[in-house]
Amino acid sequence: MARIAVGDVQGCHDELRALLRTARFSADRDQLWFVGDLVNRGPDSLGVLRFVRALDANAQVVLGNHDLHLLAVARGAGGRRLRKDDTLDEVLAAPDRDALLDWLQTRPLAVRAPTRGGGPAGGRDDLMVHAGVPPQWSVDDTLRIAAEVERALRDDAAGLFAAMYGDQPDRWDPALAGHDRLRFAINALTRMRFVDRDGVVDLKMKGAPDAAPRGWYPWFDAPGRRSAASRIIMGHWSTLGLVVRDDLIALDTGCVWGGALTAVSLDDPEGRWQVACDGHRAPG
Repeated sequence: MARIAVGDVQGCHDELRALLRTARFSADRDQLWFVGDLVNRGPDSLGVLRFVRALDANAQVVLGNHDLHLLAVARGAGGRRLRKDDTLDEVLAAPDRDALLDWLQTRPLAVRAPTRGGGPAGGRDDLMVHAGVPPQWSVDDTLRIAAEVERALRDDAAGLFAAMYGDQPDRWDPALAGHDRLRFAINALTRMRFVDRDGVVDLKMKGAPDAAPRGWYPWFDAPGRRSAASRIIMGHWSTLGLVVRDDLIALDTGCVWGGALTAVSLDDPEGRWQVACDGHRAPG
């Protein structure tokens, strides 16, 4: 079974199908790893959800910030409404919306599996998240804290969604509790890009790493990062673009902004595919 990781789809259903044809994906033998943000900003989030859900065990999916936003709006949590640049109306009006949303809500925030194949990455664990891992967390920490969010999604989704939005706290502390703890975890796993030397998270900066102010690092280059022994598979950061190195595969290449949709084999270093996108949303 080949494992193919796919970048942020964000409702680009036609591009996803074209990408999988290019990669010669077969549901009989292969598994897709989706780094989150299946929906929003692109033209056919409904088609993407239906397609990925139908893959069943042939798809590993982690939740991204846009996926969580869809769920919060759909569940009516905290009075959340669609933003003017959301493209989620078709999902919310679909006859099978409840089945799709129930499926989406049970997706994890982090997935781990042993790395397969040879090369420098051989012998590592693969850890997939949407955005990032705080430098203070090991892979075991990440999975354990992600599971706390997943339990809240199962047991008190309305309460979680009502408290989910906000940028504080901005630094991990094991003593964090309640919604502060869950909010930090969600922000780290689905929104984080930059941290400072002390592990403080800045959720406002969205540019390329070389544009960051002095003293701020991409989370994956933070000094002393405890997850560095594993290979992290991520999306979320379109201005970062495709990055493939021993400890990182970054896959968001900005399909909805006129870039490309990207897939990378997790088992074969030569396996990389892209399809160009027309761009469905204007930057800004």
